[in-house]
Amino acid sequence: MNVTIRKIGNSEGVIIPKEVLDRLGLRAGDELSLQEIDNGMQLVVQQADLAEQIRAARAGMEKYRVALRELAK
Repeated sequence: MNVTIRKIGNSEGVIIPKEVLDRLGLRAGDELSLQEIDNGMQLVVQQADLAEQIRAARAGMEKYRVALRELAK
């Protein structure tokens, strides 16, 4: 399947056809991970649980950044 890189605002992107999104169970707002491979790239659906855990960890690190900095000494 061929797609074209298009100008989207100040960025550039690829439009994923609706039938592909439906087949993979994806919708607007879902996160994908872009991975470079030997001869190109691939998009991998990011695990919702892992993404939520990473968000929670970042929030905790921000909240307790002073304490974590002190503990790191």
